[in-house]
Amino acid sequence: MPVAGIFEDLSPYARVATAILPFAAAILLRIVFGKNWMTRVLLSICTTWFAINVLMAPFSQGMRRDIFDVRSWFR
Repeated sequence: MPVAGIFEDLSPYARVATAILPFAAAILLRIVFGKNWMTRVLLSICTTWFAINVLMAPFSQGMRRDIFDVRSWFR
């Protein structure tokens, strides 16, 4: 089973949570522990994870189906 298949089975709310929670946790750690090497690395990784989730969302199976449904409304 490819890794992308795991995310296809998640609900939209769970997908949003998988994008936002690591980012929010990294920001919270940055506030608690201050600016150090570990918090900078975590924040960079979590920001990249968030960006990948946001940029790849239109290519998910459910999103493509929704886009095609919208196109059919205007026919």
